[in-house]
Amino acid sequence: MKTPFHLMLIPTLRCPARCAYCWSSEHQGPMMDLETVRAATAWITALNDSPVTVTFHGGEPLLAGAEFYEGALPLIEEGLAPRTVAFAMQSNLWLLDDRLATVLAAHGVPIGTSLDGPRALNDSQRGEGYFERTRAGMEVAARHGVPVSVICTFTAQSAPRRDEIVRFFMENGYVMKLHPALPSLRDGRPDPWALPPEEYGELLVYLLDRYLESPGRLRVMNIDDLVKAVFVRRGTVCTFADCLGSTFAVGPDGGIYPCYRFVGMDGWRMGSVYDCPSRADLEATPAWQRLAAFGEYVDEHCGDCRHLRYCRGGCPYNAIAPTGGEVAGVDPHCAAYRRIYDEITDRLNAEMFGGGGAEALFSGRPRGAARPGIMSLVQRMVSR
Repeated sequence: MKTPFHLMLIPTLRCPARCAYCWSSEHQGPMMDLETVRAATAWITALNDSPVTVTFHGGEPLLAGAEFYEGALPLIEEGLAPRTVAFAMQSNLWLLDDRLATVLAAHGVPIGTSLDGPRALNDSQRGEGYFERTRAGMEVAARHGVPVSVICTFTAQSAPRRDEIVRFFMENGYVMKLHPALPSLRDGRPDPWALPPEEYGELLVYLLDRYLESPGRLRVMNIDDLVKAVFVRRGTVCTFADCLGSTFAVGPDGGIYPCYRFVGMDGWRMGSVYDCPSRADLEATPAWQRLAAFGEYVDEHCGDCRHLRYCRGGCPYNAIAPTGGEVAGVDPHCAAYRRIYDEITDRLNAEMFGGGGAEALFSGRPRGAARPGIMSLVQRMVSR
């Protein structure tokens, strides 16, 4: 079975929003054209023949406009045929109109958007009017059948209001995917918003309990991913996987980077799609070698961790952000990952080997347990 390939296309780093903790957007800069999309498609075709997921990210990718997507989506599908191609997009939806929604629906492009909770809380972090503009875009998407999921960024300021945030997601029927606010390699603006690892760990355990206690009313995608990783013994999302070589980002001018978080940073540029670099060319770049060094660091320093196989030291970008790009530690959220993985593993062991039989195991609250069972969640995941 071939390893899926993930190509992130960044049409622009520009964004009309002014989120206080954002580290990946600019207020001006170039816009990708269709020739760059064509060159990126040709490069991927030459690089490998794996199934491909193409994610449009930014900045705000909808700034590229309807004409861009009317040309880019069929160009990519035709250029990568006969392999399987899936699309995705991350957008604040402010610019989604009927024309854009029509082309996205026609090519099966789901959208991830961002809301951090109720209007007042969200706009205190993302800017006045953000909430209403994003909700208006969600209505356009719904009219055209474009699936929308909602990412919630928890910050040092919002995490104490977790009850209010969870209630908002349940009342609106939104599936939750969460991010902790992070430091940046670019500058220190996001630092005051960054969620400390210990608080993030407690937040994940809290969300695990709320998810288990609210079947049919709350779903937290991160918890699904974490539980699945423990079961299959490997990371299933990029934070917990060795993504080097299977994920690349292409910036507006065709520059190649190891991830969208590095786009626009010259020290992390690995070449240009116009030069169609081979895998050997990419492996020879300083950016590749620095990230490969992170994997070696993890193998050396995390060997005694019972979660190593499915954690892999967390995200390399998170690891190098506090040190100016140098490999000197694992992802600072290691304490959070260890906390939630310990919780899941210990509960599973108690459920599977603590007695009570299969009926107790899958009943939702195993016999004698003070909290709902993980296996009930696994059953829900399988049924989906």
